[in-house]
Amino acid sequence: MMDFLTDYAGLLAALAVAGLFAGLAAGLFGIGGGVVIVPTLFFLLSTMGYEETAMHVAVATSLATIILTSIRSVMAHHKRGAVDWDIIRGWSPWIVLGAILGMLAAGYFSKQVMLAIFGSILLLFAAQFYFGRPGWTLASEMPKGPVRAGIGTFNGALSAIMGIGGGTLGVTLMTLCGVVMHRAVATAAGWGVAIGLPGAIAAIIVGWGREGLPPFSAGFVNLPAFALISVFTVLMAPVGAALAHKLNADRLRRLFGILLAVVSARMLLQAAGL
Repeated sequence: MMDFLTDYAGLLAALAVAGLFAGLAAGLFGIGGGVVIVPTLFFLLSTMGYEETAMHVAVATSLATIILTSIRSVMAHHKRGAVDWDIIRGWSPWIVLGAILGMLAAGYFSKQVMLAIFGSILLLFAAQFYFGRPGWTLASEMPKGPVRAGIGTFNGALSAIMGIGGGTLGVTLMTLCGVVMHRAVATAAGWGVAIGLPGAIAAIIVGWGREGLPPFSAGFVNLPAFALISVFTVLMAPVGAALAHKLNADRLRRLFGILLAVVSARMLLQAAGL
């Protein structure tokens, strides 16, 4: 383990910075941090020579880190009375189902397919962050019945394939269904556990014994990256949650949207082999 720490000191430092930013983003925007962690891990692991498994490891490790981040973030929001536990209870079973199905499928996708999916959806997120308005609504309440089952399963599957918490899709869904922004951010943070835990377990199972994995990996989950990023995301998530209740985040959302667009473009170029 000491050799790993010595040889990859730069990698570990980069993971620490990514963890700080991911935790801050998780609490501030309710996005789970995966949109920061996955690209960071992918590019770092690719430069270290693990190109073929880098995207799968990045996604799976991100899912594992989201578990602790989401717990910490939702607890911080709960203290402010902002979490709608009825939404979490009603949607979680379908999100769990989707997360398991999504990660089992992702385990057999090629690197190019994973990059194309992540880059394309990330571009949509970038547009939402930059152009979206909290006041936009399509319905007066959250869907129920078969519609909830379908949307919840799709949310869980897509989130697991991308290695992101439910907040990235959940905040958009909730605000479009009339949930106020602060409550949507707080509640969506709770969806991360429903995605991260079953998704990470499925990633360990489907990735077990694969060739070309980085050192100290359990299936597709890289344990040193998981441990280091988790520490810093857990520390920063409450800070982001506190800022979410104090700041007008419109300018920050637009800047973050620009960053996501740049990252998306680079990943799409990688998927195209350019």
